[in-house]
Amino acid sequence: MMSSIFSLCQWLHDSSLGTSIRESEYLFPVIETIHVLGITLVVGTIAIVDLRLLGVVFKREKFSDVLSQVLPLTWTGFAVVFASGLLIFVSEAVDAYKNPAFRIKLVLLLLVALNPLIFHSTIYRRVAEWDNAPIAPRQARLTAVLSLALWSTIIIAGRAIAYFH
Repeated sequence: MMSSIFSLCQWLHDSSLGTSIRESEYLFPVIETIHVLGITLVVGTIAIVDLRLLGVVFKREKFSDVLSQVLPLTWTGFAVVFASGLLIFVSEAVDAYKNPAFRIKLVLLLLVALNPLIFHSTIYRRVAEWDNAPIAPRQARLTAVLSLALWSTIIIAGRAIAYFH
């Protein structure tokens, strides 16, 4: 299994797209800049939602209103991050395969994806009960803290990729 994953990474790395990105003077830095800006949009909008749950910002706004206004921006940022991250990966697939920080980042991304799934399938189902409350119920606040912690560690792991070879 691992050798087939490595073979796929080698194929991506050696592809014309991977080679073009990697060898271009401007393409890789532009894609990486777009990736960072997308991360800023994703994490920034998620932080707004999490901070609302914690009662730090927008206390007078209904939680559902904040969520509905922010969510389209989050999804836009996610699309940008996914596309740019995929291009970065294609250009560095072999190095990423061997990089422990990259593997940690992938595991953290899986965990952070579970957080809103659990939130929306449990706590958010009763949002009508606490939508106007300046501070959300304890379970929602725990979800927010977990979200902020996971996104922070994802950013740290992403930065660490450059330092582990």
